[in-house]
Amino acid sequence: MIVLGIDTATNHLSIALGSEAGPIADLRVAGPGKQDGLVPQVEHLLASSGLELGQLGGIAVGIGPGLYTGLRVGVEVAKTLAQVQHLPIVGMASLDILAFAVHTSRRLIAAVLDARRGEVFVGFYRSVPGGVVREGPYEVVPPHALAAELEARAEDVLLVGDGAILYRDVLERPGTRAAFAPAALAHPWASALVEVAVPRFIREETDRLTDVVPLYLRKTDAEIAWDHRARGPAARG
Repeated sequence: MIVLGIDTATNHLSIALGSEAGPIADLRVAGPGKQDGLVPQVEHLLASSGLELGQLGGIAVGIGPGLYTGLRVGVEVAKTLAQVQHLPIVGMASLDILAFAVHTSRRLIAAVLDARRGEVFVGFYRSVPGGVVREGPYEVVPPHALAAELEARAEDVLLVGDGAILYRDVLERPGTRAAFAPAALAHPWASALVEVAVPRFIREETDRLTDVVPLYLRKTDAEIAWDHRARGPAARG
């Protein structure tokens, strides 16, 4: 079974092809507006691999948390392809995929993505045979609050993700026993998404199309602006 993986949760577009036999190909694009070329990039990856859409057996997509516009586009493209091609789909949290990249670590794993606005998305994980298991909920917090939690836990932790790199000077303060994963693992790559998703397709543990939705941990900028406007008259009254 050949699976197409798509993740647009960060400022990197990542798409990949793989099967139970292993990876086939992957493509990564960085920069503003990278999600605008998602469909042509999928077509290019398939063509360069000698494949067609009709040969796919399933689509896996990262649902976030992540940056609003790119995440929304990635999820909608994945759902559209699945619907048009009558393919099963699996949605997986991008933080889970980020943590999976370092699943062999014996440390507590903290997957940390830049959430903009001076905050980070974070999830904590433990390594288990073949993968990771999450401890607690996904959160969006300021870096200093995450540093305080790391200090309170008082155990060795491996931080992975672009948020960990961006705020390393905050998270590496005295009192935290933190190590940092390489920058090459800073994003939830679609190749890892496919690796995790393939067994789910084989076991037929797929999702309903309507259940695959972006994972938002806070309001969008537009919603926040609307709330401010709505509170304005009441505050003045």
